[in-house]
Amino acid sequence: MAAWGAALVSYAVASAALAWGAAAGWDARAFRVYYLFGGLLTAPLLGLGSLLLTRRRWALWLALFYAGLAVGVAVAAPVVGEFSGSSIPAAQDHLHFFPARLVALAGNIAGTTAVVAVATATIRRRPLGNALILAGVAVAAAGTALSGLGAAKTGVFVSIAALLLYGGFTVSTPTRR
Repeated sequence: MAAWGAALVSYAVASAALAWGAAAGWDARAFRVYYLFGGLLTAPLLGLGSLLLTRRRWALWLALFYAGLAVGVAVAAPVVGEFSGSSIPAAQDHLHFFPARLVALAGNIAGTTAVVAVATATIRRRPLGNALILAGVAVAAAGTALSGLGAAKTGVFVSIAALLLYGGFTVSTPTRR
């Protein structure tokens, strides 16, 4: 549960960076905070939480290594280009593929795969909770994809995904008779 809590805190910090960038205009500082907590940490921490719930303790060491790498990348990777406006800057406009975007891609694929695999495998034990988690992951992914295409703003997707994930984490498991 601590890893899922850390994922929700990471998502909240990324959301705060979204608000910061939208209100004050984007700059390298707001972008780094948004990218670290939203692009690099949220999905891997969700995946870690799911794996730990299924007693896969080996994932903790791998996730700690990844988190350290992610922080190092977010701090050290050069941010290029000019920022303008209040819309979320596209990562490809400000970060080179290697290492920043590659690390984010690997972490997001691994984390999302773990969440979806565990939620799907255990859905009979927690049908409502796991359905909410799967819906939250789907909404977050759709929002990110549409935002990256310039077809949607992310704020609504962020809010809905956060509510779905929180609901999925906190819904109680039915007791057996």
